[in-house]
Amino acid sequence: MGQGARVLRPERRQLRWEMVDLDSQLPPAHRARIVWAFVAGLDLAPFYDRIKARDENAGRPASDPAVLLAVWLYATVEGIGAARAIARLCQHHAAYRWLCGGVPVNHDLLSEFRRSSGDVLDTLLTQSLVGLIDEGLLELDEAAIDGTKVRAAAGRGSMADRERLAQIEQQVAERVAKLKAELDHDAAAAERRRRERALRTAEEQAARVKRAQQRLDEREAEKAERAKTHAQQEAAKAAPRVSVSDPEVRLMRMADGATQPAWNVQVGTAAGFIVAIEPTDRRNDSGLAPELLVQIERRCGVAPMRLLADSTAVTQSDIVDFAERRPGLTVYTPLPSEREDVTAATLRKRRWQRERDPAALRDWRARMASVAGQEVYRRRKLTEHAHAKMKNRGFGRMLVHGIAKVRVVCFLHALAHNLLHACGRRRAMA
Repeated sequence: MGQGARVLRPERRQLRWEMVDLDSQLPPAHRARIVWAFVAGLDLAPFYDRIKARDENAGRPASDPAVLLAVWLYATVEGIGAARAIARLCQHHAAYRWLCGGVPVNHDLLSEFRRSSGDVLDTLLTQSLVGLIDEGLLELDEAAIDGTKVRAAAGRGSMADRERLAQIEQQVAERVAKLKAELDHDAAAAERRRRERALRTAEEQAARVKRAQQRLDEREAEKAERAKTHAQQEAAKAAPRVSVSDPEVRLMRMADGATQPAWNVQVGTAAGFIVAIEPTDRRNDSGLAPELLVQIERRCGVAPMRLLADSTAVTQSDIVDFAERRPGLTVYTPLPSEREDVTAATLRKRRWQRERDPAALRDWRARMASVAGQEVYRRRKLTEHAHAKMKNRGFGRMLVHGIAKVRVVCFLHALAHNLLHACGRRRAMA
């Protein structure tokens, strides 16, 4: 094979020193550099305040929180949400190695950082939005609110009714008791550690089953309350079920018509930026606009001049309340559909009710009946651009359990989206 040819063959047992210049491996305009510049401009004092390794205390130095945040943001931009996958990339991928800069990173460290950073990321999102307003990239003239369904980490097979939940509880209790008994009679250290891990896993499962039972009690009470006014509709529905692996999630109908465990994430946008984001377990958006409007005000320091929302998100009582509490806010939401094949008496009753509507409702009806009002409301669909971009980055399905962890993932996606959108706006302005 190849006789007489001189070639350099691989020698994989030879020890060698390799000189690596991380900075030369990325071009000047690489996304990793943009992410690092963004993180460097944030106030990360809350992250550093919780580090126990101090000058006066003995202990191992902690990995820089700026590195961990930058790695998570860059991974979110690239559509990667699994801590183990990111940890592998930090070992082999040039961009992640550049962000780490030699700082040790592993999947446990990344998972713990994400799990414990909800409050700080909430503050950082607010901080970044204030910076965008000061820079002139973000104006609160108009905000749009819309919800998007995101599949949960829990599978459909994890949903259980009352009978199956009782069976699972009994099986888990028996396993916990068996493992405790085995630990009491086992003296081997290695085997004991293995059994201790198995016991902790079984106890965590038992705790989840208990939370699932509490959640099932709540949903059965909700069903009983709805049955007081909609008895036939509720009787036709199946008994409530909860997920054993993620008790907080609900079954929801997705855009493709399938029913899956999912979260209903409410997103508020302005000028293409995400100015509010909140995951919920609600199947519909009914009455959720006021909470998101409060979040927009808290983050941006001012309420928008125009609010665009679906008819289910803003109720008529909300419109009246907005007119009283926020006189500078104009609401654009569609008029409810009304049957036309009604009797003359029904039409007279409608007119009688309209004549006695508050001024805010009469103004809203006139506004939405006009061509100008309908033209303004059409811009609400622009908020779906933010949904689509986030879902292209992996937002279509959560990889974490529990609404607290889902909220952290939402903050990371909002920060990543705003970062890229700001870069695009700056290029366009330049």
